[in-house]
Amino acid sequence: MPKLTTSTPPAKFVHDIDGRRGSAVASLVAGDCIISGASIHRSLMSTGTRAHSFAMLDEAVVLPHCHIGRGARLRKVVIDRGVVIPDGLVVGDDPVLDNKRFRRTDKGVCLITQPMVDRL
Repeated sequence: MPKLTTSTPPAKFVHDIDGRRGSAVASLVAGDCIISGASIHRSLMSTGTRAHSFAMLDEAVVLPHCHIGRGARLRKVVIDRGVVIPDGLVVGDDPVLDNKRFRRTDKGVCLITQPMVDRL
């Protein structure tokens, strides 16, 4: 068996207050993620991701080392590596607005990259 030389801390879920509970349901959360009062549903959170209080992710694929801002609501998104999602950003509710700001598939999945966020 090969020797492992690096390891990451386990995922961490913090805050246990109604409306601000770090949780993930039907999701995969990698090591070194911190879900701090955010709600994650049917999503994949890659290594080193941070999801802040009152954020909501549904059907999201989040690549490594992203930061999801406080109160962001993201539905049907793929977030590129290292992207910083601003507080309160909403994606997945308004298809017309999503088409203007991000790459959106015919099935409503939005790709979010840092240059796209920087243009907001």
